[in-house]
Amino acid sequence: MSQVNSAVSQANPHWLPASTLGRAIMSVIAGSALLALSAHVSVPLLFTPVPFTLQPMAVLLLGLLLDPAVAFATLVAYLLEGAAGLPVFAPVAASSGFALLGPSAGYLWAYPFAVVIVSKLYRSGHARTFSWAALSAVAGAMVYFTGGAAWFAVTLHQSIGITLKMTVWPFVAGDALKVVLAAGIVTGIHRLRNRKTAEA
Repeated sequence: MSQVNSAVSQANPHWLPASTLGRAIMSVIAGSALLALSAHVSVPLLFTPVPFTLQPMAVLLLGLLLDPAVAFATLVAYLLEGAAGLPVFAPVAASSGFALLGPSAGYLWAYPFAVVIVSKLYRSGHARTFSWAALSAVAGAMVYFTGGAAWFAVTLHQSIGITLKMTVWPFVAGDALKVVLAAGIVTGIHRLRNRKTAEA
């Protein structure tokens, strides 16, 4: 038993207990699976190559639920899974070519940064209320919208006006709802945890 404990301590960073590492790994696995499932809830739109998916909501939810490092690792793991050929991206994006280089790839590349912004803001010392969760999620949404629009404009040589019509304006209302849902889910989870803690 002492040899096993010694091996575990050598394999893990000295600042990360084995139990914490295990939870982080499970969070990354579960989070990347959630992203893949949400990407497949996809509705193609006739006027833009960018599909409507539930993936942005999953990104915002993971940012609110996970610490910044774990959230970032989850999104990186997800992108690596897609790069390796696993069917984790939206079917519409995948069918139009290599998704990480396609018209909507800017959203994918921006997701790791968006999730970190959401996580850091939500944990920046403010009370974890619904309003603060929603504001943190809005900041993350602005990051992935910016990344998606910038990539689309540069790779397809489109003007700002056309880019916004294709990548931002059609999705604002839907993503506002995703912000509200993600903030509501996380706020409900925290209230439930606080209630159980008070009862204990």
